Amino acid sequence: MAEPEDSASRADRAAGDIRSLLISGGLVPGQRLSETALGETLGVSRNTLREAFRELTSERLLTRRPHAGVFVAVPGLSSIIDIYRVRRIVEGQALGTASPGHPAGARMHTAVESAADSAAAGDWVAVGTANMEFHSAIVALADSVRLDRLYANISAELRLAFGLLDDPEYLHRPYVERNTHVLGLYDGGDSAGAAAALDAYLVHSERTVLAAYSRRIPR
Repeated sequence: MAEPEDSASRADRAAGDIRSLLISGGLVPGQRLSETALGETLGVSRNTLREAFRELTSERLLTRRPHAGVFVAVPGLSSIIDIYRVRRIVEGQALGTASPGHPAGARMHTAVESAADSAAAGDWVAVGTANMEFHSAIVALADSVRLDRLYANISAELRLAFGLLDDPEYLHRPYVERNTHVLGLYDGGDSAGAAAALDAYLVHSERTVLAAYSRRIPR
C-alpha cells in the first residue's frame, strides 16, 4: 500500500506541473495566475498551490506583486544572457562527451520527428515544445538527475524568453533543420562536431532572443 503524499510532495508536484505548463507555452510572460482556476486545473488546494508558487518564485519563474497577485515572470536581459551561458556549458559538455547509442538518443529522434510534423502542420508553438524536448534529451545524455532538474528550470525560463517574440515561426523554423543536423552528427559518431554545431546555433538563438527583447524596451 502506497504511503499518503505529504504536503511538501504535493507542492513539489504542483510546481512541476506549472513548470511543464511554462515549458509547453501554456503560460506566457506577464500572465496573471488565478489561484482558483489553476488550482482546479491541477487538482490541488490553495495552500498547496501557494507553496508551489513560493518555490517557483524562488526560481524566478513567477513573481508576486503586492496587492496584485502572482504573475508569470518576464525574463530580463541579464537572465537571458545567463540562461544561454548555462546552456552552452551544460548542453555542449553533455553532447560532446556522449557515448554512441545512449538511450536519450531515441528521445532526440522523437523530438526531431515531432518538430517536423508540427512544422508541416504550421503549429509553431508545438515546434517550440518539441525543440525544448530535444535539448532536454541532450542534457539527459549526461546521466545526471541533478542536471536534469536544473535544466527543467532553465527550459521554463527559456520558454518565457521565447515568449518575448511575437512571431513563433520566425524563432522556431530554423531549429527544425538545425536540430536535424546536430542529431545527424551525433548519430554518425561525431559527438565533438555535434557539440560545435550546437554551440554555433545557440549563439544564433541567443542573438535572436536578445534582439526581440531589445524591441520590447521603450525608446
